[in-house]
Amino acid sequence: MSYDVDPELAPALAFLPATDFSDVAAARRMIEELVAPSLAAVDLSGLTVEDRLIDSPDSPEGSVRVRLYVPDRIDRPAPAVLQIHGGGFAVGSIDTEHGGAAAVARQVGAVVVAVAYRLAPEHPFPAGLEDCYTGLRWLHEQADSLGVDRERIAVAGSSAGGGLAAGLALLARDRGGPALCFQYLGIPELDDRLVTPSMRAFTDTPLWNRPAAELSWRYYLGADPGEVSPYAAPARATDLAGLPPAYISTMEFDPLRDEGIRYALALLAAGVSVELHQYPRTFHGSSLVEGAAVSRRQAAETVDVLRRALRVA
Repeated sequence: MSYDVDPELAPALAFLPATDFSDVAAARRMIEELVAPSLAAVDLSGLTVEDRLIDSPDSPEGSVRVRLYVPDRIDRPAPAVLQIHGGGFAVGSIDTEHGGAAAVARQVGAVVVAVAYRLAPEHPFPAGLEDCYTGLRWLHEQADSLGVDRERIAVAGSSAGGGLAAGLALLARDRGGPALCFQYLGIPELDDRLVTPSMRAFTDTPLWNRPAAELSWRYYLGADPGEVSPYAAPARATDLAGLPPAYISTMEFDPLRDEGIRYALALLAAGVSVELHQYPRTFHGSSLVEGAAVSRRQAAETVDVLRRALRVA
């Protein structure tokens, strides 16, 4: 199919890697190789960046790695963002979103904690989500030593990271904390049922499409998942009351588009404050085309949304 993509995004289509999720090891190598040249160029000025291992009884290794980004000049106690990377639950790392996490820390003026959660299919649900919960608990418990305001902790993620962020908000609510003040769900992957019109229609869209989504959920849930938990697929949740306010973004030519919009409407119906932004003539991951005006708008809105949610002056 051909898609009426924004003319500033269209030239990038020729250079985007083909989406092949059938070989997970190859997909991981590809994304790591793509980001490797840019890692050294990430602007870390004004930031202290440190990797830490935090104790985790849920992990076979006994620990979860997190990367901490702390602005050198920041009012204390500071707001914080728990950052969850994307990658279809099976690829990606805290390195692949290193630049984005650093930019959030600097531009929002917040402490950022990025979680290196376990990946499927080797570690299906709930492994990755439990690692994210471990990161949230650690952030909350270490708030005083980190100079963080416990009342201003948000979770943020895009794509599968957005789905994990939504699942984490549900899990934290149902376990009685730690409290989140906000959930930022960028182009979130929320629904394993794959029945929305956009999921049925977009079988060959750039960077993400229905065949990739099918494999993603198979890896994450396992071959025989039985009854799927709403913590894995938040679109299945029947009780959304009491969740933190949310921002949700969707892209026009993205199979995940409709599940993001439906989740926003369901949150609203449950009394949760939601800001929804549907970007026209875009595709999943099109924000990687940094020179396009629509991508610049998205980046600026991300900063503005988080600053307002975290009450940064």
